Amino acid sequence: MGAWGYYNFDNDTAADFAGNFKDEPSADMLAQAFAAVTDGEYLDGDVASEALAAAEIVAAILGKPARNFPNDLLGIIPRLTLEHVEPLRRPAQHAVMTVLREESELRELWEESDEFENWEGQQRQLLKRLDKPV
Repeated sequence: MGAWGYYNFDNDTAADFAGNFKDEPSADMLAQAFAAVTDGEYLDGDVASEALAAAEIVAAILGKPARNFPNDLLGIIPRLTLEHVEPLRRPAQHAVMTVLREESELRELWEESDEFENWEGQQRQLLKRLDKPV
C-alpha cells in the first residue's frame, strides 16, 4: 500500500526521490526534476510529485524548510551551497506553479479528495518559502 498525504513528501514517488537525493545529493538532480515539468503538456502525477519534492529541498537549502521536512534529509542540506541552489529558485517556483494549474494530474487527484484545500495550501506556502527576501 502506498503512502499518500497532502504534504509534499507524503507519497511514494516523493519519498523515493528524497531517498535518491539522500544517496547522491546534487543540484543537477534537482534541476532535472524541474526540467521534466514542461509548459503546455499534461503533467504526469509522478513528475509533479518529484518536482514538488525537489522544490521542498531547494526551499530547505535556502533556509526555509517545511515544518514536516524529512529529518533524514536535514543532514544532507549543508552539502549543497547557496551558490549551487540559488539558480534553482526560479525553476522551482515555476515547477510548483505549473503543478498547480489545471493540466496537472496531481492537482486533479487532489481536487477529487476532501484534502484539496490543504494540499493547495501547502503549495502556496512552498511558493512563499521559495520567494527571495527583499
